[in-house]
Amino acid sequence: MVVHQASVVPAPAKATFPEAATLLLNAVTARLSLNALALTPGTTLVVAGATGAVGGFAVEMAKADGLTVLAYASDADQKTVRDLGADQVVPRRQDAVSDIRGALAGGAPALIDGAALNAQALGAIADGGALVSLKGWTGPTERGITIHPISSYSAATDTALLDRIARQAENGELTLRVGDLLPASRPAEAHQRLATGGVRGRLVLDFANPHW
Repeated sequence: MVVHQASVVPAPAKATFPEAATLLLNAVTARLSLNALALTPGTTLVVAGATGAVGGFAVEMAKADGLTVLAYASDADQKTVRDLGADQVVPRRQDAVSDIRGALAGGAPALIDGAALNAQALGAIADGGALVSLKGWTGPTERGITIHPISSYSAATDTALLDRIARQAENGELTLRVGDLLPASRPAEAHQRLATGGVRGRLVLDFANPHW
């Protein structure tokens, strides 16, 4: 694979190749999401899909930014998201609106949608709040809610940002989570597991040993 030199930075020291491979795409997406929201310290941010590849980084970065983080996750994932730094975990019980508004009566000031809730998330957001969409969903919206569709590719040649993120991982500020390592000869299995859900961290295909 050939990429622009501006898209390449040194990997975090001591990270394995699979660990390093989980970093930039997802962490850049999380950083751009927080930049778009531009929340002041102390503001409550809801992260849906907080145990996912992007969601986990979003929790850690939001805490580093001084935000109060409410993670929307399953009961089984409570320890994981608390270990990542979430201040509160809202377990999935009924639907996003009921569950999140049960914890935030006025609704979430801002929500990063790492679970592809899309329109289902709008009811959980406060009037005039903001939603970060990671899968290209752009609305329609309601009640003055702003939608920020985010793509990491807009920062593909932002060397300074890529290096900042790599150094954060090197310093232990970001957790590199390999959900599983699969040989490159089994991409269909990786896609099936992603579609089924429940993957924690990132699935990595090994091209160095494609048939083990």
